Amino acid sequence: MLGRVNHIAIAVPDLAAATASYRDTLGARVSQPQVLPEHGVTVVFVELPNTKVELLEPLGEYSPIAAFLEKNPSGGMHHICYEVSDIIAAREQLVKSGARMLGSGEPQTGAHGKPVLFLHPKDFFGTLIELEQI
Repeated sequence: MLGRVNHIAIAVPDLAAATASYRDTLGARVSQPQVLPEHGVTVVFVELPNTKVELLEPLGEYSPIAAFLEKNPSGGMHHICYEVSDIIAAREQLVKSGARMLGSGEPQTGAHGKPVLFLHPKDFFGTLIELEQI
């Protein structure tokens, strides 16, 4: 079911500072910020030869990233995103296996304009998993 790692997401308290650090200190190529109100975040993607790193900043006090940063004020790894070829088939297989989806369980449009689902971290050893249909 799982394909390659699409990205690893890091929640950050200051997106501009994190972007500068990756760009200027590490020499990485970074995208322009994307505001995603439906997800409550602003994101930047660090482009790597084999995957991406997504830097997430809360968009408002009700963002799920704001709650994450309250517990982790310096930031930290938020989730890992795996690619799947058919997100509905993946969801059905996971639900049959007892995995829980976050939210309604219906795919939403992610930052890449593709369908995504999030799996409950308690079902995967404390790791929030995002699935993205490729």
